[in-house]
Amino acid sequence: MYEQEKINPYGKQGEKGQLVETMFDNIAPTYDTLNHRLSWDIDKGWRKKAIKLLEPYHPKSILDIATGTGDFAILAAQKLTPDKLIGADISEGMMEIGWQKVKRLGLDDVVSFQKEDCMAMSFSDETFDAVTAAFGIRNFQNLDQGLREMCRVLKRGGHLSIAELTTPVSFPMRQLFRVYSHTFLPLYGRLISKDQSAYSYLTATIEAFPQGEKMMEILREAGFSKVSFKRLTFGICTIYFAEK
Repeated sequence: MYEQEKINPYGKQGEKGQLVETMFDNIAPTYDTLNHRLSWDIDKGWRKKAIKLLEPYHPKSILDIATGTGDFAILAAQKLTPDKLIGADISEGMMEIGWQKVKRLGLDDVVSFQKEDCMAMSFSDETFDAVTAAFGIRNFQNLDQGLREMCRVLKRGGHLSIAELTTPVSFPMRQLFRVYSHTFLPLYGRLISKDQSAYSYLTATIEAFPQGEKMMEILREAGFSKVSFKRLTFGICTIYFAEK
């Protein structure tokens, strides 16, 4: 069991998936605003870099895991022009906001949303040309199982692109990020979202989540090959790229 799997929203006991669903339903109305403000809009560039890695492969069917309010799914649909893109998430509150954005942009003929338990998805084996995830897999209650599922639904020769928040490894950014994530981030998150502990939970999972070479090893064990990673913005975000 990885350390982030032991951390539950609100510090409550119980099934982590249900607690995560409740938390994201609670913060859904303010999630986009906080994501962009707390990252100074740099998160938009991180998503673009993760999607750019898929451009040479021209995927026609894409699954976006932990899609949230659909920012990554929408950008992938615009940049990669697939025939079909499904955003999957456990939180219907988040996906409802994503669906409204998709309709406003006229992408509803390509992008759809579907509630899924990422530990046991309803899709058949080898369904998608590409699987993506942005800032969501660290909330999995079982990381190994979630990644195995992502590998299962990916076609052989298909590609995985993940962007995840991580802890900087070098001085002084590591120390500065720790101060920021333990003071301003949870305080501002609580002020805007009105949720007393959601952003403290998110900070805790960033610090506990395996990263770099360790995450590469975990991805290989889940069935992926040609695994690589790249740290962005001094290591605040890491992109993982792999092939099945």
